[in-house]
Amino acid sequence: MSPVPFTPLGEHCPRRARVLMIQGTSADVGKSLVVAGLCRAFTRRGLVVRPFKAQNMSNNAAVTVDADAPPAPDGTPARGEIGRAQALQAQACGAPRSVHMNPVLLKPQSDRDSQVVLRGRVLGTWSAAGYQAMKPELLPAVVDSLHRLAVEADLVLVEGAGCGAERYLRARDITNMGLAEAADLPVILLGEDARGGISASVIGAHHLWTPSERGRVVGYLVNRFRGDPAVFAPALEDMTAATGWPHLGTLGWFDGAARLAQEDSLALEGARSGDGRGLRIAVPRLPRVANFDDLDPLAAEPHVEVRWIPPGQPLPRDSDVILLPGSKATRADLEALYREGWHHDIHAHVRHGGHVVGLCAGYQMLGRVVRDPDGVEGPPGETPGLGLLEMETTLTGDKHLQDLDLRERRSGASLTGYEMHMGRTTGAALERPWLLLETPGGPRPEGAESPDGRVMGGYVHGLFAADGFRAHWLRQLGARPSGLDHGRRVEATLDALADHMEADLDLDRLWSLARPLG
Repeated sequence: MSPVPFTPLGEHCPRRARVLMIQGTSADVGKSLVVAGLCRAFTRRGLVVRPFKAQNMSNNAAVTVDADAPPAPDGTPARGEIGRAQALQAQACGAPRSVHMNPVLLKPQSDRDSQVVLRGRVLGTWSAAGYQAMKPELLPAVVDSLHRLAVEADLVLVEGAGCGAERYLRARDITNMGLAEAADLPVILLGEDARGGISASVIGAHHLWTPSERGRVVGYLVNRFRGDPAVFAPALEDMTAATGWPHLGTLGWFDGAARLAQEDSLALEGARSGDGRGLRIAVPRLPRVANFDDLDPLAAEPHVEVRWIPPGQPLPRDSDVILLPGSKATRADLEALYREGWHHDIHAHVRHGGHVVGLCAGYQMLGRVVRDPDGVEGPPGETPGLGLLEMETTLTGDKHLQDLDLRERRSGASLTGYEMHMGRTTGAALERPWLLLETPGGPRPEGAESPDGRVMGGYVHGLFAADGFRAHWLRQLGARPSGLDHGRRVEATLDALADHMEADLDLDRLWSLARPLG
């Protein structure tokens, strides 16, 4: 296998940015949030800042538009995708999203294989072992993307992935110390105190790294600290004495983290909003759930309760709405839905007058059948759908990526959503579209709705982030919208996160530790 060819930036282009890398002692120590906060904090200081993560594994993604990529055959700008965390970090910088911020995106389709996306283009699906063998071939494109960001920025903040000290992954690493050595990057090690074990993890990383790797570490940060600094002080002394690395700061717990889009579906464990006295929305937690931040604006509504239902539990009978979210493996998740018996709950819900909404893959599940003749998402075959809408879907190898900035005619609301799916849906149900999108070429029907209006779905992500549409939809279901400005809420949270960074860290010192990219 050979990766998609790319045109290198060229040695004649100036490299103006300083670069600083944040690696973690483990996964879920808060790297993405810390980088987002630093992006906003340094941007507010007048710097041009860009985020970068060489390799990300996430089914929560965002659409990009890249000016330096060749346009599509119809002349429209080239579109790609990056992890949701890098999209949020780009927003924190006030920068347009670019595939160069996350050149390698892995989208898991099972426990052992993932779709591999290189700089916005799908290369195919690989097993974990196959991908490990391929990784060294991707490194030149990764380093090139980092250099492209450096041309336009004063500071590039590089986020590692998982644990940077995993020795068994080191030989083919392209996102932690492998990248740091290839691009000559200074590294800050980030650990978190909330679950304990930070001394062991920091000292353990020092032990596992080689002398050259240890020499790249310019210091360590403690994240998610709750407690008495005086009691914790001996731990800092132990870590510094054992490693020789300076302590660069301790970040307290940031309560606003839940108001920002999460990348890992682990965040859905026990997730529940509201007090149960408003509109009740039940969401089955599918194994390969994707783009689940679609529901964040609904969960933020004070009169809406969003409940993520884990495997092994029935969908609550008192639900007003059952919402089927996106998925990276439509047929596999549809089969999981059947195994859980959730199809019985959904059909009973409809019989008793409840509403059902499907988003993207969840929309595909509402039809009669989902076919995959070419094995795009797994073994070729077909899986019966829920049969709630008269339509069927055939999965194809072409991925539809589109940013949307238009108006939905029926609600009168402005939408800035996106489409990201594989497959084509056809059938009589499409004659009753759920949405009517205003486009330069005229109204465009989108999705489908049952004759009684109780079952609906479509391919558009980000619908509920549109305040006008969300209010319209809630009123249709008899719920009371709050007037929440979702976009302003996210921006305010990013500013609060930057304030958090300014209060707990010496940003001037961090800037001094960043080095020009060679």
